[in-house]
Formats: sequence, C-alpha cells, structure tokens
Amino acid sequence: MLNERAQILLKTLVERYISDGQPVGSRTLQQYSGLEVSSATIRNVMSDLEDIGLVSSPHTSAGRIPTGMAYRLFIDTMLVTQPLDSARVLQLENQLQPDNPSRLIAQASNILSDLTQFAGVVATPRREALTVRQIEFLRLGEKRVLLIIVMPDGEVENRVLLMERDYTQSQLTEAGNFLNQNYIGCSFSQIREKLRGELRQLHQDMSALMAAALAAGDEAAAKKSEDYVISGEHRLLHVNDLSTDMNRLRGLFGLFEQKTELLQLLEAGRKGQGIHIFVGAESGLASLEECSVITAPYSANGQIVGTLAVVGPKRMDYQRVIPIVDITAKLLGNALSQN
Repeated sequence: MLNERAQILLKTLVERYISDGQPVGSRTLQQYSGLEVSSATIRNVMSDLEDIGLVSSPHTSAGRIPTGMAYRLFIDTMLVTQPLDSARVLQLENQLQPDNPSRLIAQASNILSDLTQFAGVVATPRREALTVRQIEFLRLGEKRVLLIIVMPDGEVENRVLLMERDYTQSQLTEAGNFLNQNYIGCSFSQIREKLRGELRQLHQDMSALMAAALAAGDEAAAKKSEDYVISGEHRLLHVNDLSTDMNRLRGLFGLFEQKTELLQLLEAGRKGQGIHIFVGAESGLASLEECSVITAPYSANGQIVGTLAVVGPKRMDYQRVIPIVDITAKLLGNALSQN
C-alpha cells in the first residue's frame, strides 16, 4: 500500500515518462505533482518506490522510469479514461462499411493502427460458433465435386471434394437441397450431430458425400477461426523504446508472422469482459516483454465472435488508446451484425 503522497508522485512520474520518454527527476516531479515537498523528500520517496520494484534508475545520475509493475498499478488504480466524442465516433462508424466481412476486419485493423500509430490486430470471427446460410454441390468432373458454403456474414468458402465414385449434377443438387431444407441455421458440428442417426438411413453413396462435406466444412471453419489481420506493424520500427534493440524487433515480427502465440493471447482477452491489458511480461511471451497489448472482444448479433487489439510499447498513452480499442470493438460488432 502506498500513501497518498507516494501515489501522486508515482502517477506524475508515469504520466511524465509517457509524455516525454525521458527518465523523470525530482525537480520535474516537484514541478508537475502539485505537492509542496522538497526535492530531498521526493528523492526519498523515489528510493522507497525503487526498493519495492515500482521504478528503476537507468543511470546512476539520471531520474527514474516506471517498471511494468508501476504501469499495472497506474492502469488499475490511477487511470481515468474518457470516451471518444460523438463526432469522432460517427467518423469511425462511416469508415466501417458493412458490405463485406473481410473488408470490415481489414478496416478495423487499419483504424486501430492509424489512430494509435501502433500495430492494430483483429482476429477473424470464430466460425464454429456461427451458422451456415447455404450449401451447394457442383460437379467438376469425374469423382470431383465443388462444395460451396455460404456463411451468415455473406462470405463464401469453396472446397474441392475428391470422392470415391462419380455423382451426377442431379444427385448433387438433391444432396444440397436436403441439407438446405433440414439443417440451415446450424453449425457444422450441429449438422453432424443431427445427421449422426440419419446417415445410416441415407443411401451409402449419399452418406459418403455428406461426410466429406462436413469434414471440409469443419476445415474451412477452423481455418477462418485461426487467423488475424494486422496493420501498421511497420510503425513499431519507429518507436524508440523498441527500435533500439534489433533482436527484440526480430522476435516481435517473428511473433506476428508465426501467429499462434499471439492468437492464444487474443483468445485469453476474448474470455474476459471488456478491455483487457497485458503489460510486458504479463503476456507470458518473451517477444512482448517491452510491449503492452490492449484487447477487446467484439460481437455479432449478441455473440462474441472475435478479439481485436493494439500492440505497442509499454510507454503508450493508455488514456488515449483504451477508448480507441473499446469503441472500435463496438463499431465492428455493430457493422458485422448489419451484414
């Protein structure tokens, strides 16, 4: 527990460091804290804060900088954010046109990056939670069938099925009609469960076609559920806190390219309610030890389907960035729900 004076000085130090990017000395704290205390008193408080791991001294004669623990304390107990003004919200809403889901995801990623000047990440919607609007089969040639899956958001997935026997287009049309009449509005896992008993009653050749379609549908859903769109990662090259260490940058860009670990972090953010902030080592990823990741889940038709995030340095203006992440998640969800 910090006394009120220590809290004010720590808050001032974090704010000045975020603003200036330079170690904060006692004179600066005396000037900006509003406290009527001497420089010697401030130095004593700083020494105490350093002992408990909230600040550190990069050089013996310089001021102090906040640690990851200090940022966490600042975010949890000292930070006050204000929502974006209505004019800016309307401007952002106009940038998210609900005409194409893939374009929406890219637009949201660009908005996050443009407004924060960091990297904007949007995980694509989790398709296994969504239903199927339409299924069609087209004969491509002997033993080759094109499976066409229309998702509720209007996107189309195509898969080529290699079958053990040939089908006429009439048979394929019949199969598509059967699925559309009985199972539209279900996910592939639900279709499989409902078909479990009925497959035994279908003709063996039709049963094989249905099983192949379900397997391909699951694959399409899984692929779309394990990806994200990232914008503005090049902007991190110009962030002084990150660009001075090339090994750190290589690790960060490797993380973006490899995707799996960052997706797991986004998934962790998706499970929480509202904004979630990972500061430095809290992410559990070595490549993000000097970064903060601010995440927010987004919904479509009342159901959480994905997560978006901003990846930037720990020394970011949280008061400004958090509302941007929050409103972008809400606007993206609204736009997807209109599709």
